[in-house]
Parts: sequence; structure tokens; C-alpha cells
Amino acid sequence: MKTELKAKFLQHLLAKKKENEGFTLIELLVVVIIIGILAAIALPSMLNQAAKARLSSAKSAIGAINRAQQAYRLENTQFAPNVTTLKLGVSTPDGYTTPAITANGGNDAYVQTSADDPQGTGVTGCVTVANGITTSTVITGNSATAPNCS
Repeated sequence: MKTELKAKFLQHLLAKKKENEGFTLIELLVVVIIIGILAAIALPSMLNQAAKARLSSAKSAIGAINRAQQAYRLENTQFAPNVTTLKLGVSTPDGYTTPAITANGGNDAYVQTSADDPQGTGVTGCVTVANGITTSTVITGNSATAPNCS
């Protein structure tokens, strides 16, 4: 009976030792491959969201400049010649140029920023006064030229 107890004890120790083994190399490789596949699927989507955020920020900046141009025009009967005259705290989004203002004859003006990113997505804002009515638009597109504000 004593030998039977020793045999069971040795069997128990061997079984315990088998449980404490780590992962095999194959199991680790499978996990790494699965993580790589998931990252390859998710990364383009994440980068696209970052580009959308930059574009949205550029639209917001141009919209703020348009509203400031409208307020400036009400106070001074002409549009501001540059962004610093408007005294705005508008920051330029990453990948976009600093907005520049071009005033046309006191009746209309537009502000434009163009993208430095590979897609070439530009944002253009236009403020127009016609028959005493001030309108403001923000245009998104691949064109590097400003819209006709007349």
C-alpha cells in the first residue's frame, strides 16, 4: 500500500508540473498574428478620423473669421484687410496654411485656407454684401482657387 501511495503522489506531482507550463511558441504567434490583423483593419479608419477632425477644425476657423468679418463690416463699413485686424484667437489646424484675407472693392471679401495634405482638401470662406444683406459661406473642395464672391 505504501508503494501505491508513492505512485499516486508522484503522479500528482507530475500532473501539477504539467499545469504550470507557459504558452507554446505557436500559441504566442497566433495571438500576435490576430493582433496584427486587427490593427491592420483599425489603423486606416483611425487615420481617416484624424483627417476629418483637421478638416472640421479648418471649417470652424474659417467660419469664425467669416463671422468676425461680418461684425467688422458692420462697425467700419468695409472688410478687414487681414486676420490680425480682426483680433481673433483662431489657430490654424495641422496640415493647413494660415488663413489669408482678400478684400474686393469693399462690397465683398473672402478668406481662404488651403490644405498641405495629400488629398488637397481646401477650405474657403466667402463673406458677401449685396443690397445691404450680408451672407457667409464655407466651401470645402479640392480647388486651390477662391470662389467668386460677387
